[in-house]
Amino acid sequence: MRLLLKFNLILILVFAVGAAAAGYFSRSFLQRMAHDQILQQARLMMGSALAMRTYTSKQVGPLLEEHQAQINSFLAQTVPAYAATEAFNYLRTDYPEYTYKEATLNPTNLRDRALDWEADVIQVFRSHPEQKEFSGERDTPVGRSLFLAKPILAGGACLQCHSTPDQAPAAMLKVYGKDNGFGWRLGDTIGAQIISVPMSVPLHIADESFRTLMYSLGGIALATLILLDLAIVVIVIRPVTKLSKAADQISKGDLSVPELEVKGSDEISHLTQSFNRMYLSLVKAMRMLEQQ
Repeated sequence: MRLLLKFNLILILVFAVGAAAAGYFSRSFLQRMAHDQILQQARLMMGSALAMRTYTSKQVGPLLEEHQAQINSFLAQTVPAYAATEAFNYLRTDYPEYTYKEATLNPTNLRDRALDWEADVIQVFRSHPEQKEFSGERDTPVGRSLFLAKPILAGGACLQCHSTPDQAPAAMLKVYGKDNGFGWRLGDTIGAQIISVPMSVPLHIADESFRTLMYSLGGIALATLILLDLAIVVIVIRPVTKLSKAADQISKGDLSVPELEVKGSDEISHLTQSFNRMYLSLVKAMRMLEQQ
């Protein structure tokens, strides 16, 4: 087996082991990074929903109050939770994987009623009032899902509609009735803002990054192997081949072989110098034998 082939086999083995180790450790790292990236995006979306709630409460609601009184009809657009949910639905045209819900234990609008797992999240905030964020994973019929939640507290403005039915606007009672959405108390955790996204999203991001990384490592390994092969051919293979050819000619009795050129001061150069000295000694010895 040729020296260059042996060297390539060793390098390929080393690169393969290195790539396997890099792939093993980088895959889990990339998955964690993608997981954190998705959570950060969810936080930004949550912040956008909170901003929409504040905007509706401070600007839209006051503007529409007089109009509501005039038309004697309840406008859902004045409700911060409704506004945030509708705004997020428009955002979903660009991010269809993400879902947003203002899950509430006792909502006025039944579409906001908390599911069992959402009620468990709300209970976490009730049991730990100091906790301002909660995230986790859960199983769904279509696979694992990642969620981020923040508590919803009953503020003073909320109690204008949700304390008792007799305090609520008549137009609201006409739409939603008196059975739901009442009995809230100031400062209570009455629900949670929850953003959910399938785990397939961060896993897809991690897989894309992993493939890019492995392709890059493969390209770098191939380029490195080619450059090392060129270096070995120039520095080792060619000088050794010249030595081998010269030695072969001399072994066949051809003493007209010129001395090999010595370049540099590395081990190959020292070997060439030693070969030249041995060759000169052999020529002298042969000439002495011929003279005798």
